[in-house]
This record gives sequence, C-alpha cells and structure tokens, in this order.
Amino acid sequence: MIVDFFLLCLGFFLFLYDVITYPIYSLVQLPYLKKKKIKKGADWHEIANTETHISWTKETTPEHKQYAELILKDNVDTVDKAWNNSTRIHGKKLCLGTRKVHGEEDEKQSSGKVFKKLNLGEYEWLSYNDAHQISTNFGCGLLKLGQQAKMPISIYAETKQEWLLSALGAFSQNMVVSTLYTNLGEEAVCHGINETEVSVVITSHALLPKFKTILDNCPKVTHVIFIEDPLFKTNTEGFKEGVEILSFQSVAKIGEENPAPPNPPETEDIAIIMYTSGSTGVPKGVMISHKNLIATSTCIIFARDHRGKDDSYIAYLPAAHVLELNAECTMLVLGVPIGFSSPNTMTDVSTAIKHGQKGDATLLKPTIMCTVPLILDRIYKNMLEGVKKKGIGFKKFFDFCFNYKVKWNKLGYTTPILNALIFNKIKAILGGRMDFMIVGSAPLSPKTQEFMRTCIEMKLVQGFSMTETTCSGTLQRPGTMDIGLCGGPMAGMEVRLVNWDEGNYKITDKPHPRGEIFLGGNPVTRGYYKNEEKTLEDFFIENGKQFFKSGDIGELQPSGQIRIIDRKKDLVKLQLGEYVSLGKVESQMKINPLVDNICVYADSNKTHTVAMVVPDRNNIEKMARDPSNAETAFEDLCKDPKVLETFVKKLMDHGKKNGLEKFEIPTVVTLYPEIWVPESGLVTAAFKLKRKAIQTAFQADIDRMYGK
Repeated sequence: MIVDFFLLCLGFFLFLYDVITYPIYSLVQLPYLKKKKIKKGADWHEIANTETHISWTKETTPEHKQYAELILKDNVDTVDKAWNNSTRIHGKKLCLGTRKVHGEEDEKQSSGKVFKKLNLGEYEWLSYNDAHQISTNFGCGLLKLGQQAKMPISIYAETKQEWLLSALGAFSQNMVVSTLYTNLGEEAVCHGINETEVSVVITSHALLPKFKTILDNCPKVTHVIFIEDPLFKTNTEGFKEGVEILSFQSVAKIGEENPAPPNPPETEDIAIIMYTSGSTGVPKGVMISHKNLIATSTCIIFARDHRGKDDSYIAYLPAAHVLELNAECTMLVLGVPIGFSSPNTMTDVSTAIKHGQKGDATLLKPTIMCTVPLILDRIYKNMLEGVKKKGIGFKKFFDFCFNYKVKWNKLGYTTPILNALIFNKIKAILGGRMDFMIVGSAPLSPKTQEFMRTCIEMKLVQGFSMTETTCSGTLQRPGTMDIGLCGGPMAGMEVRLVNWDEGNYKITDKPHPRGEIFLGGNPVTRGYYKNEEKTLEDFFIENGKQFFKSGDIGELQPSGQIRIIDRKKDLVKLQLGEYVSLGKVESQMKINPLVDNICVYADSNKTHTVAMVVPDRNNIEKMARDPSNAETAFEDLCKDPKVLETFVKKLMDHGKKNGLEKFEIPTVVTLYPEIWVPESGLVTAAFKLKRKAIQTAFQADIDRMYGK
C-alpha cells in the first residue's frame, strides 16, 4: 500500500513536470525531426503486384550513392580493394585490438565450484598500416607453403584478430577462405574440410588438440597453422606424419622473408565458402563472392550514418557467422576500430573475468555490436531476475519508470533525468556508449527488444537475412520504436511475398498479405558448393537478378515492413485442423524465466503439442525446492510429477498471457537437466534447434508424452 501510494504521488508529480517541461524538451530534443528522418529512411516502394506475389524494394538514391562513393572510393568492388583503400585513408588509426593477458588462476566460488579466471590488461592495438602489413605477409607465406590463387584454405578458429588477418591475407592472393564453426561436431568439420579438399587449415592453440584427432579423417591436409596462446606454449608433437604444424606468426615471417606481388581477385571471384550450421543435416557450403560481400557492406553503411561519430565495435560472435564477418568487414571499410572479445570476458561479471577486474566492454566502450536473440533473451531474463530480487516494492517502482520511459521514447523523446538515476547503470554493463545494435540469426521476442532498447537506450534493430544472401535482406530503421518487425528492404534489395498454397498463406490474405519470402539482389550468393541439386531448388535468376527462396513466411505491414510469422518446415497441422507454428511457440516460451531452451513437438494425429525443455536450474529450484526435497538431486527433481505439473501450469499461464492459443501451448513436458550445446548434436553451432536430431534422441519421451 505504501509503495502504491508513493507511485500515485510520483505519477501526479511527473504529470505536472511533463506539462511544465514539455515545450522545453520539444525545442531541445526536436522529436518531430527524428520521426521525419526515420520515415524518410523507410522509402520502400512496391514494384510488382501479381496474382502470385508482391515485390517491394528500396532503391539506392543519389544521396546514398554519393555517401557510398565517399567511403568506397576508386570503384572498390572486392574486399581486397576495400582493405587497401581503408589502409590508405586510415593508415595510422587504431584498427584491431586485443586485451593483454597477464595470467590465469583458479577462483573458488561460494558454491564450491572452481572457475578459471583471466588476469587481463588493457587493449593493445594494431594500426591499419600494421594490420595490413601482417595480412600481406601472411598471404605471401601461404604462397610459399604451396597455396595458389583460387585454392581454398579452411579457418577453424575462435573470433580473434588473427582470424580476420588470415582471411585478408588470403584475399590478397585471391585465395578462397572456407569457414567452419568451432563448435561443430567432428563429422561436420571433416565434411567441410574434405568437401573443399583444402591442404591448409588455420586453427588455434585451444582447438589444436581436438584437431589432432580430426586429421586422421582429412587426408588432403598437409599444413596446420595455429594461432598462438598468450600464456601457454603449444604442443605440436604427435601429429600424423606428413602434416606440418606452424604458428601464425611463423607463416607471416615466412611471407615477410619471401615477398610476392599481390594477386588481387575480381569482383565475381569466390571469397568465402561459408559452411552453415546445418540444422537439417550436414552443413552446406555457401559460395560468397567478393561482389556479395561488398554489396552487403554497402547495405550496412546505408543503415546508419557514421559520419562525425566516434565509433568503436566489439567483436565476439563467431567470425564464421555471416553477420559477424560482414560487420567486421564493414567496420574496416568505415575506419571503425574493432576490439575483440568473447562471451566469457565481455562484461565485468562474465565467467572468465577475475573478481574486481573490468570486462572488455567496460574498457572498450563500444558503440556498435552484433548479437543473436539467444544472448539478448538471457540478458533480459537475468535483468528481470535482478529486479525481482530487490523486492516487490522495487519491482513496482522499476516497472513504473520503465513504462514511463517507453511512453516518451515512442513519442520521440529521451528521459535524461530518469536515465541518470536508473538506466545509465544498466547501460554501463556494455560500456555506457552503446548506440547501434543489430540482432540476427532468428526472430527476437518483442518483449526482449523493447526491454533492451529501453533500458540501454540504443538503436536496437533486427533484420531478416541469411548466409545465402550474405546477411542482406530487410532491416529496421535505426531509431524506430517498432517491435516484433524485421523492417523493410535494405538498399538495393528486392523482397517478395509469394503464395504458399499448402500452408494457406496468400498475398490476398486480410488484413495483411502473407507468403513465403524471396530475396533478390547483388548480395544473394550463387548457391551451394558442390551441391547443384539444392542450388537449383533454392536459387533462381530472373531478369538478371539472383533470388533466394527463404522458406520463411512473412506478413507485410502497411509500413512496408515484414513480420516473420512462420517457417515452412516448422508448420504442423493438428488433428482438428489447427496449424501450429513451432518456432512461434518456442520464441514466446524462451522468455519465460523457467526456460533455458525448448523444442516443441506436434503430432498431426493429436490435438495438442508436447515439449522437450531444458529448464533454468536456478529458477526451477526456487520454484520447486521445499524441505521435503531439499536433498533431492536436480536430475531427480526434473522428473518429479509435482514439479512437472507446476511447470506446465506456469507455461500455460505464460502462453495465454503472451497471446498463444490453448492448442499451441504444450500440455505435457519432459525436463532435461543438461544444457543443449552444439557438441551434443541437438543444436547447431549458432544454437538453432536440430529438430530431427532432438526427435530421434528423445523419441521414447515423445511417445510417452503422447501416451503411446
């Protein structure tokens, strides 16, 4: 009652404050100009409307072209040209930064567990000139090892500056880079290496022992180049005969001692064979040309005007992910410093940060980053839990402030006093300067997007794209307050909605047209490596423009933006005729604090869905622990009928609250105590569900949940 009375008084005070200060804020913040700028940037227009499809695009305007020419000078049409051009312009500027590692030590936690903690120093930087020289030397070193133009090499390593320098060095000699996620299973790694028939693989100190076992199944590999560890000497003994093990620095040294003239690629030459994470089988190698990469960099440049901004970028997603690779290439084009990080060292409370030391973001103070929904969903849930721990009174106060800020943000205003008192502390988690964040890989929950955008006060936008389109497609306009949408076409891209009769999605649907999304334009790749059948199935050319059939179902909004509502492979028709979008249900359930991960399953012969769930251990134990089961192992707690009954009830309440139909919400669940990681084979390297693998692994549980 006291809190409610306080909030009532606070609301009255803020009403008076708003009335008095409204004219001042309007003059100072000019919200109408912000809205006008956002609307001007969303200049999407329809180019076709037939019985089978609707197409709309965003043309590259003269203003866009002029802006691009300021950055991409001298007809830059390859990554190699862009890198050379940036070095000429930004030579002495900071380019690539990595934190100094002073040591590693064990730190015992209150739970009794022991974690490895790093003793880290400041960021150490390479200038553009220094980085360019290293990449050039590395390319010459590859030549000396026997590599030739248009021959592929593989990079199987964590995101580090050497990863990027290796790729740039290969490009300088027109070599192709094949990328592999570090958390792919051994079978998938072998597939990527053997399909491309590479003789050179670049890996890291940490992955070299694992790669030693993989080598037995990769007969073409003759050279393994490892990125050194700052603390520990790398053991290079015990590898199979005929394979030479070299360090990254030694190959660069070989190149320095044996300089060779550059052999620049042409715009249509393949730059990357990027192996997807393989959600439906073995990874497919997407052939990405230099033309594709430069086209996407151009699209990203148009997303936000970088002129006059003191930007810095934090790189932590896998560089083998198309979003991260393109972002880093674009930062090089723009002259933006790239600081390398990892999920274990990003924030002050990250798992590998020694107590009392600062995380990477605190030191780097980045303004730009790319991320994926899984990371933001976890941050969102952790923040909510932190608020709840402070008591019901604080939660009511926080919710009041949050809703107040959302209201004014949607009108185009900022709330400087509220930011100083509350929200700047949250923003400081990512360094305090975060301004522009792109989220991709999967649809982001609207609640997560609004929460993160409001608390950190940044331009958090999501888009729709994929590896096959070099991470180009649609993107929200920075500054927009729309949630749950993926924006309209990026500059030069054509987006189509095409009837999908089987799923009953048509462009004539009311109130909004619906259909499968096709993407067309220069960023669309030419297809899959050594897989002509799948290429012909998913790609086509029309009027000289390359298109890709995404398999995702979109809904066209009056604003020209799309909302992802389904995926062809995720749509199941239940016994009584209702359609269930498994991905839609999962995206809503993942924001429930009790859920770490979830796979929903629907049998077409049944009237309801079931689910395999990895629960959030801390929240499940808070919900379920009592004196009667205080000593019960967590694995047994997950099987307790009372716990399962309560869990399902809370899922049902959560689903209804978030707009799901009763038939969509799982009525029976199985809880799994072990987190699903890529090594388990149940999720991809990008942490997307492998539905078939999950079904196969847990078929007995599915049968039991359906009473078979």
